[in-house]
Amino acid sequence: MIIPKEIKNIIEELGKAGFEAFIVGGCVRDFLVGREPKDWDIATNAKPEDIQKIFKNSFYENKFLTVTVITDSAKDNLKEIEITTYRSDAKYSDKRHPDEVVYAKNIQEDLSRRDFTINAIAIKTSGLKKDVIDPFEGQKDLKKKILRTVGNPEERFSEDALRMLRAVRLATTLDFKIEEETAKAIIKNSIWLEAVSKERIRDEFVKIVMSEKPAEGIELLRELNLLKYILPELLENYGVSQNKHHIYDCYQHALKALEFCAKKKLNVYVRLASLFHDIAKPRVKAGEGENATFYNHEIVGAKVTFQILNRLKFSKKDIEKITKLVRYHLFYYNVGEVTESSVRRLVKNVGMENIEELLQVRQADRIGSGVPKAEPYKLRHLKYIIEKVSKDPISAKMLKVNGKDIMETLKITPGPKIGYILNILLEYVLDDPEKNDKEFLLSEVQKLGKLDEKKLKKMAEKSEEQIEKVETKEDEMTKKKYWVS
Repeated sequence: MIIPKEIKNIIEELGKAGFEAFIVGGCVRDFLVGREPKDWDIATNAKPEDIQKIFKNSFYENKFLTVTVITDSAKDNLKEIEITTYRSDAKYSDKRHPDEVVYAKNIQEDLSRRDFTINAIAIKTSGLKKDVIDPFEGQKDLKKKILRTVGNPEERFSEDALRMLRAVRLATTLDFKIEEETAKAIIKNSIWLEAVSKERIRDEFVKIVMSEKPAEGIELLRELNLLKYILPELLENYGVSQNKHHIYDCYQHALKALEFCAKKKLNVYVRLASLFHDIAKPRVKAGEGENATFYNHEIVGAKVTFQILNRLKFSKKDIEKITKLVRYHLFYYNVGEVTESSVRRLVKNVGMENIEELLQVRQADRIGSGVPKAEPYKLRHLKYIIEKVSKDPISAKMLKVNGKDIMETLKITPGPKIGYILNILLEYVLDDPEKNDKEFLLSEVQKLGKLDEKKLKKMAEKSEEQIEKVETKEDEMTKKKYWVS
């Protein structure tokens, strides 16, 4: 890994002005393990006013001694670089923000306020030389893949309760183990998560869900007693058995569905809908054993999903989309049994823009049930029917002229002659779409208008046969696309 020139330039400029400067935080952690940092942060003994004097193209809009410097970099993660004065946080009354921020004496003191050892490493760069400042042995923890707090874990989590959730997110995304004392402190103090804003919890939770191993992240939240403060509804599913159609309990089923989504790299809507699709099963369960039933669990589940997403402050648009996916995930479809009109109704309820994601939720549901095949024949057949019913039918409405244009051009009243001409024109356009031009079609109308009705009728019947052949060919191509017969 190479430190970008934009970062080196900032450190050099601060050095020329007589100040120290170090690369710090998550970017150092990522840099040391050979991962491309998402953003870069610098710590310095320069005060915010000093930083702004050195870098004219900068802004300072916070209480945490952080100045953002604007660079001319073409890379998004280097366009804005945050430079923070060495600081030491005082007491945290609200379990989230320091009551006051005071200047720290040096980089070691600044690093001592950070959350985890792997994030409390600094790099000083000068030319080709790099000095690593690692007072809490974060490099050792990086090699061992261990997540450990800086100092006493209870103190760290008392200062900022969100750090407990961040520990799970980092362990999940980095594939690290949480050190034993750190884990014990999370379990003991998990209730502090209630003091954290729902927006911050949502952001960390979504990062866990969007990781490569989200199911492991959710299970870690449960093991560390955090899940009940984020998704108590999901916890209700733990240990609740299902019926003969499932080999996993409700909770395991949800995690298996989410696991499938991660393997397929599906989006956040599908992942959340897959995690929540059966969330109301414990509330509607009737009976036990292989014949247990869960009537209307998708309807109740949609309401529960709405409540969860609303509580976690998701946007109105996201809530509507994910709730729809949960509500309609149980659509019934058997080849030969379900009519095209019922498929049209499904498309109307869900929205054509959400159909592909609905089918992905259904696939995740199948895999989560222990079914080896995610896309059986009948699901492929449904895709074919959806495409078929969503296409505009081949009809005279496609033409750039209509019956009224023909009557005005030929000076005639309504009658079968108009239909005959429209059919003939439609065949022209199907053969060559460029002929769907109003000026060309009206000139053809004038020619056709000179023919007697009997001749026009024969031509129109021949055109109908050609149109039918085109429709059949299109249908065969669509079937072939989905491997259905």
